[in-house]
Amino acid sequence: MTAMVVMEMGRFLISTDRSKLDLDVIHKFLARSYWAAGVPRATVVRSIENSLCFGVYDGAEQVGFARIISDFATFAYIADVFILEPYRERGLGKELMASIMAHPDLQGLRRWSLATRDAHGLYAQYGFTALENPSRMMEIANPEVYSRS
Repeated sequence: MTAMVVMEMGRFLISTDRSKLDLDVIHKFLARSYWAAGVPRATVVRSIENSLCFGVYDGAEQVGFARIISDFATFAYIADVFILEPYRERGLGKELMASIMAHPDLQGLRRWSLATRDAHGLYAQYGFTALENPSRMMEIANPEVYSRS
């Protein structure tokens, strides 16, 4: 994947350039989030290495993030989406999602997926709905895995 500027919005930038990512900002946010509480920094680093990542920046400062787990042919899972609190309500989440959905390497996929308990309105704008057949989905959830690290 080629790093690219995905969108410039005045002083804000959305980019897939990994060299711009601030691992301290990302780890600090995720380690306190409801979905990844306590996640070790090494796990965050490994997850970033194996994903297409989108950073949101105010100048040089990272203020948002999302990563896509995909085979780039049939399926993509959107994970770890956030905008830092002081930057919310400015449309940055919408721009981040629009950038993800428009990325050239993610076109023509058969299925997109994400898990959330927040912002259903945001994701619905991009076509996401509740599972039509949740009984067809299965998972192994290991929430204690971070506490063993």
